[in-house]
Amino acid sequence: MVLIWLMVVLLVAGILAWLTARWSAQLPRWISLVAIGLDLVLTAHIWAGRASGATNQWLDEVDWNWVPSFGIHFHLAIDGLSLLMLMLTFFLGIMAVLASWTEIREKIGFFHFNLMWVLAGIVGVFLAVDLFLFYFAWELMLVPMYFLIVIWGHERRVYAAVKFFLFTQCSGLLMLIAILALYFIHHQTTGAYTFEYSQLLGTQLSPGTELWIMLGFFVAFAVKLPVVPLHTWLPDAHTEAPTAGSVILAGLLLKTGGYGLLRFVIPLFPQAAHQFTPIALVLAAVGIVYGAVMAFSQTDLKRLVAYTSVSHLGFVLLGIFSWNPLALQGAVLTMICHGLSTGALFILVGGLQERMHTRDLGKMGGLWAVAPRLSGAALFFSMASLGLPGMGDFVGEFLVLLGSYKISVPITVVASLGILASTFYALRMMQRAFFGPSTNSWRLPDLTPREGLMMTVMILGLLWLGLYPQPVLNTFAPAMDNLQREVQMPAAALRTQP
Repeated sequence: MVLIWLMVVLLVAGILAWLTARWSAQLPRWISLVAIGLDLVLTAHIWAGRASGATNQWLDEVDWNWVPSFGIHFHLAIDGLSLLMLMLTFFLGIMAVLASWTEIREKIGFFHFNLMWVLAGIVGVFLAVDLFLFYFAWELMLVPMYFLIVIWGHERRVYAAVKFFLFTQCSGLLMLIAILALYFIHHQTTGAYTFEYSQLLGTQLSPGTELWIMLGFFVAFAVKLPVVPLHTWLPDAHTEAPTAGSVILAGLLLKTGGYGLLRFVIPLFPQAAHQFTPIALVLAAVGIVYGAVMAFSQTDLKRLVAYTSVSHLGFVLLGIFSWNPLALQGAVLTMICHGLSTGALFILVGGLQERMHTRDLGKMGGLWAVAPRLSGAALFFSMASLGLPGMGDFVGEFLVLLGSYKISVPITVVASLGILASTFYALRMMQRAFFGPSTNSWRLPDLTPREGLMMTVMILGLLWLGLYPQPVLNTFAPAMDNLQREVQMPAAALRTQP
């Protein structure tokens, strides 16, 4: 029942936050904070007891018949991969609530309702192992995030929200078609209707059919990741979203794309994924370099940080399709560290915008003398973003490059150029915003105790992952072994020729 409570607590807290806003502006904030904190404690308890609790593939699971006539189950399960993603979800959820503590002043109850429900959808995505339930949770994330952008966003929020909605909804419909195709083909070959992940793993497909169904899944996850050229919604959505929305988008929603590729695309369609690997590796390398170059060219500070996500998550795609232990470990570690470093940068940019009412780098400069603690935190997370050794991003990207080197040396060389390019955009951001002359004679408050606590915790997290990532790698190891075992099953037992 713990897995169900992880979702129920968030759903109920969202409703309570909305209802209690009429009596107090602080109640929704505290209700949300306590609810996410409770889920974080429950997940940490699962993590602490994983060694004794794991009797099979899953550390814990709940499986109920939901609509038996259609083979739909309410099936939630957690392994090392989803456990790490849940820990990241609740940690960044707490950061999102704290980041919006003073920023959100209108419709506070409805804001926290949407925040809690988008987190509940993300939890559902990371736990669902019934494809119908997975799609339900996938769509649940969409509407609350749309409202977060369109109501509490910035100048072009309506345009950004509609663009986000169209990209994710259209790609989600492609995934639904692919899910239904797999569902009906499985029935033709076995006589059983089911959406169960474990049963669909061995579905017999012709090579052509397998490739088309795999592409339906891949496009949905590539839009969320995002993969160039399906990324164009991301800079607009990140730039116009409120700070909490940007943290959730960059830190969590993008990770659902990487999770979907790991959990569903390659295990369900190993032959098609192998056939598609050269294209995926090229897309990853292009995304790494393109994102870094575009970040360097931005004058809007928030848009600059948004483009860094395109570059960093290219490493995730590269690691997943390299499909060896080093690359897979690097991909998962990169997802976690990107959530911390980029989430922190969005919080800092949001704090600057709240103080200065601008994101234009041309109007900044000399902020180190005015707000040294804020500037020092920005320097740390900029160095983490460019992959400085000793921080988590370096370990993740280095492992990905080691793994991809075994698959393709040219692709690895191009991806390494992306790391070099990241140095330029990180240093340019620091020089333009925090060093140099103060042309506008800014007088700004430095980090508040609340903001300082947030930055301290995220700094410690990145240092821990950079200096001692072994607990995270150990947690992911059994799940990685299971995923590799599913892919390496004899092809004759999985697929028949047309």
